[in-house]
Amino acid sequence: MEKKNEKEILIKIEGKDWENLIDKAFKKANKKAKIAGFRPGKAPKEVFIKHYGMESLYYEASNDAIEVAYDKLLEENSDLDIVAQPVVDITNIGEDGVEFKFTLTLKPEVKLGKYKGLKAKKEKVKVTKEEIAESIDHMREHYKENVLKEGKIAKGDVAVIDFEGFKDGVAFEGGKGENYSLEIGSNTFIPGFEEQLIGLKAGDEKDVELTFPEDYHAEELKGQPVVFKVKVNEVKEVKIPELNEDFFNDLGMEGIDSKEALEKQVKKNIEVQKEKKAEDEWLNALLDEAASTMEVDIPEAMIHDEVHRMIQEYSQNLQMQGITLEQFFQFTGLTEEKLEEEYKEQATKRVTYRLMIEAIIKEEKIEVTNEEMDEEVTKIADKYKMTKEDFFKNFGEEMVKYDLKVKKVFDILKGEK
Repeated sequence: MEKKNEKEILIKIEGKDWENLIDKAFKKANKKAKIAGFRPGKAPKEVFIKHYGMESLYYEASNDAIEVAYDKLLEENSDLDIVAQPVVDITNIGEDGVEFKFTLTLKPEVKLGKYKGLKAKKEKVKVTKEEIAESIDHMREHYKENVLKEGKIAKGDVAVIDFEGFKDGVAFEGGKGENYSLEIGSNTFIPGFEEQLIGLKAGDEKDVELTFPEDYHAEELKGQPVVFKVKVNEVKEVKIPELNEDFFNDLGMEGIDSKEALEKQVKKNIEVQKEKKAEDEWLNALLDEAASTMEVDIPEAMIHDEVHRMIQEYSQNLQMQGITLEQFFQFTGLTEEKLEEEYKEQATKRVTYRLMIEAIIKEEKIEVTNEEMDEEVTKIADKYKMTKEDFFKNFGEEMVKYDLKVKKVFDILKGEK
């Protein structure tokens, strides 16, 4: 029985089309066939079928037939607006052909609510002196240097040390290091280690006595007293650059040659970031407000597809960092099912927005002119240092056209059109 926004269609592949698919499946299977008196791939079709049966070819042939059947379905039903991956079942298969039942998810009807004259307002952007100073401090921190220091180790210094840990007089695994740069106060080592180095100087040696925490990851060291034999090789002081000519040169920012010029540029950068954030938050608020009054019955298949699209996007981002999705699951203890559940709400919102935007495009009869297309493509191609021809080859015209229509919808929501 068909559900709302679903349609079932039967498509049969038969005759010459099915014969060709069976022949293709036979040639593939015959390469691995073990039939007495014949080398792999050399047995005649009649001999192969007598040995293995015609049914042995159905699985491979039907897999290839699905794509042929779906193309046939689309050709015969070009008016259908399919919005999710179809569910495919085989209803009949034999020597004469194969019949598929495609369960299609169709675009649901959208009843638009209020999408003009919305109440959501854009937050006004303001940059404080404290934010400017904090940003400049981060920049200075980025250019800090460790400079050799005469005298004793103090908190904030970097001690270059050799160390080896012993439990009951026996060195333990993973407790040794040479010329290790340790920032005092960073809490990199177990509690108590860094504090006991304060006051030492280059050339000093010390036995650092402490106890490992009860929750330490190595079972044999949990809560155990140990001794680290430490030698200080060097002491370095962390020098954060002043706002002077050398620092401005290191920054390499055009036109920045004074504190005032830097503050002005930093303020501008922060304003751009805040403006972008305020714009995004305003747009999300407008979409939420407009969506709250619309009516639509979203098929579960659309949300399912969107969830998996989001997981695929996340997987690609992880791969760019050298991590697979499987490794991510191992590190975090998550499963694909839990991730799907986490994404479901956001996926539902994405689908809702998309359906609403497309309904507004239709309601407002939004179109894109050739001049608008050319201007947008030129701008994007210049940004990515591509020719317009290469851009169209890689991205296509429809993507740009759709994006421009969406921008016009956003202008309507904002009350700018």
